Amino acid sequence: MAHIQLLVQTLKQAGRCETGGVLVAEHVGDDTFRLADLSVQATCGSTTHFVRDPAEHRAFLDAFFDRTGHNYARYNYFGEWHSHTIVPPIPSTEDCDTMDRIVRDPNTRATFSVLLVARLGMWRTLAISATAFRDGHAPDPVDVLDEDGRIHPKIRHLRIGRRRRLIAI
Repeated sequence: MAHIQLLVQTLKQAGRCETGGVLVAEHVGDDTFRLADLSVQATCGSTTHFVRDPAEHRAFLDAFFDRTGHNYARYNYFGEWHSHTIVPPIPSTEDCDTMDRIVRDPNTRATFSVLLVARLGMWRTLAISATAFRDGHAPDPVDVLDEDGRIHPKIRHLRIGRRRRLIAI
């Protein structure tokens, strides 16, 4: 719930500027992950574009790994998030290309990466899509659930295909 509130507050503050950050998660079993934390980049983008700051994200990841005792099997980088302010929160071609580069980069050592795209809707609801990227595979939609295994009432999912991985937020 705190993550949902942080996303809603961040999107409200960013207004018509795209914003984003990094997702880190706890592996709780099979294809199920619990969002442990997310960063919010200090600088916003334009109304149609967000550029990630690798140095800022590296500092966030280093601090997260220090807090979790460098237990990479349980806690690790999970992916990226950013907002869309004037278009639906569905990954663009550029978003997909960026995520494909991340999972193909041998320096990241990520076997997959999830992209969560969010947009603030009416009544402070959160319209989102979440998509997993793996090297050599088509993007795979992801369910985002609350801690009780339900879709949170403040989240409106954009259904794009079948869903396989689950993330509790």
